[in-house]
Amino acid sequence: MKNQEEEEESGEEEDEHLTSDEFSHPVPWQKIEAEGLDCDYALLFCKEEADCLFRKLEEEVAYSTGEEAKVQVFGKVYNIPRKQATYGDAGLTYTYSGVTRLARPWTSTLERVRDAVTKTTGQTFNFVLVNRYKDGHDHMGEHRDDEKELDPLCPIASVSLGAARDFVFRHRDARGKRIHRQIDPVRLELAHGSLLLMNSPTNTFWYHSLPARKKVPLPRINLTFRRILVRKK
Repeated sequence: MKNQEEEEESGEEEDEHLTSDEFSHPVPWQKIEAEGLDCDYALLFCKEEADCLFRKLEEEVAYSTGEEAKVQVFGKVYNIPRKQATYGDAGLTYTYSGVTRLARPWTSTLERVRDAVTKTTGQTFNFVLVNRYKDGHDHMGEHRDDEKELDPLCPIASVSLGAARDFVFRHRDARGKRIHRQIDPVRLELAHGSLLLMNSPTNTFWYHSLPARKKVPLPRINLTFRRILVRKK
């Protein structure tokens, strides 16, 4: 039997091996389409790789506190019902929900995941929004990622690690008190180690959300990689 020190050393070696530049290839892409909605879905990391990445991110990511942990909705300020962090290239900022967030320098694990996504999709990304849901009580309300500083030609790449959660798309004409058209929502489950690409024009016509699921006891980390336009001075 291994003693505790041997087990810890073995675990460290395993982590180093799994976070090397060699990632498993994704399974064939699943196309998800509806009127004005174009997404691609695949398993990017096997369970062993995804477990390792989750552990590393739990150690590395520093989440926002204070005013940066709040959002503004219709003039009112609310605490974000999850933890958030922003990372990316030097000097980049991202403004949404009334708060401007400065990108922290990439961690080694975020860089590795970013590079794996780039290798798989052929798209480059300079920014990532990290959301951590402690359990099924944490959630994300309906919104569109349509901020002006985002490159409209670049898809948003969403990597999920941890507990599988439901993800719901709702067409802009089929929400609110005055529904203009009957369009069914699109629902999918984002699995541990999965990659979802939200291609144009999805964020023009469809809102998306991660509803509360109170029976889910485990945490989830989501990484949404984006390309922010760099304005020339």
